[in-house]
Amino acid sequence: MKNLKVVLGIGVIAIAGFFIIAADHIDAPAVQGGNSDITDFYAFQGENTDNLVFVANLQGLLSPAMTDTAMFDENVLVEFNIDTNNDFVEDLVIQAIPKDGKMWFFGPVAPSQTGLKSTIQTNAITGGVVDISAYGSSPKITSNAGMSFFAGPRDDPFFMDFAQYSEIIAGNASSFNTPGADTFAGTNVMSIVVEVPKAMIGNSGSINTWVESKRK
Repeated sequence: MKNLKVVLGIGVIAIAGFFIIAADHIDAPAVQGGNSDITDFYAFQGENTDNLVFVANLQGLLSPAMTDTAMFDENVLVEFNIDTNNDFVEDLVIQAIPKDGKMWFFGPVAPSQTGLKSTIQTNAITGGVVDISAYGSSPKITSNAGMSFFAGPRDDPFFMDFAQYSEIIAGNASSFNTPGADTFAGTNVMSIVVEVPKAMIGNSGSINTWVESKRK
């Protein structure tokens, strides 16, 4: 599970603790290296400043050869959770689950239950469906009710120089190099992206947001 705090507004979005929790690429043993392993979670203001974008990346460190055959697991639900009143309980969810080469999205909608268990909100008025993009193909994006959706392989966007980081931890260096070496260069992830009008969530104030992968 990854979490962020986002401040909504017309201007710049502030994301607290971004560099602390944005990526680990090595998750708990139960999901490590599997197709439910979340490598990164990003939440940011869209190019259209009336929108927010939520991104969940899974299955990190995919080589190009592995990416060609990588698939989303039809038994894994990815759930974006949104807390609008700062009680750290989800008030809205956006759910994504693959089926027959498509990614189905439900929400944002109030969940029928909160916490570690979820029910897919198939009765949600909003949501949409998009064909899962194939590796090396043009991205397939669909829109519905002011929302936009994408699912498929992408280049891993997270930059980290682990070799220099190890030197700093060992006391052999005091800072990162400029430029550094991208440890994740040449590796890919499976991405789920949804862009949502702020009006569907709340036009001002702040939200807490986190993402979870849940298996049947």
